[in-house]
Amino acid sequence: MKLRYNSFNYNTYANRGMTLEHDIEMANEYYRYNNIGVIYKKPTPITIAKVHYPSRSEAVIKEAYFKTPSTTDYNGIYRGKYIDFEAKETKNKTLFPLNNIHKHQIKHLKSILNHGGIGFLIIRFSTLNKTYLLPAERLLEFIENNDRKSIPLDFFEKNSYLIKDKYNPRVDYLEILDKLYFDGGKDERKN
Repeated sequence: MKLRYNSFNYNTYANRGMTLEHDIEMANEYYRYNNIGVIYKKPTPITIAKVHYPSRSEAVIKEAYFKTPSTTDYNGIYRGKYIDFEAKETKNKTLFPLNNIHKHQIKHLKSILNHGGIGFLIIRFSTLNKTYLLPAERLLEFIENNDRKSIPLDFFEKNSYLIKDKYNPRVDYLEILDKLYFDGGKDERKN
């Protein structure tokens, strides 16, 4: 019997405006707690340049900079496969601007695929209250075959997978990975 983990009730209607990042963190916590998968948010690599030490317990970072460009937001392992993904939100109702994804992140996702991992994006159209999982393969195909500076909503509707809100976890993205990569590769989009 699997346990359900819910440190607090984040699924009430009063909290529907919560960020995608929070929803993913809660899903990842649920996955770890129930021994489903081990997925974490990657820390942003920074170098500390100046610290003010009024006392040892009150140290304050005064200056820091990004050491290297970060890759994607999340990584981990699920059912023996490495997964790596980026999560983004947009208030736009008709498109997702590609400048929200950096070239080094696209290169990183391509590398993940080349090494047999699973890469994808989770994109939330917050004003529409729709969250999609876009496999990295489809993102790369779009970029290679288009000169557009944005991905239209209808591309998501036809080429990605709607993540329907659930009770726990709210953003159950592993359910889609099961259908795509583990359960015989069934491509059953339910938009």
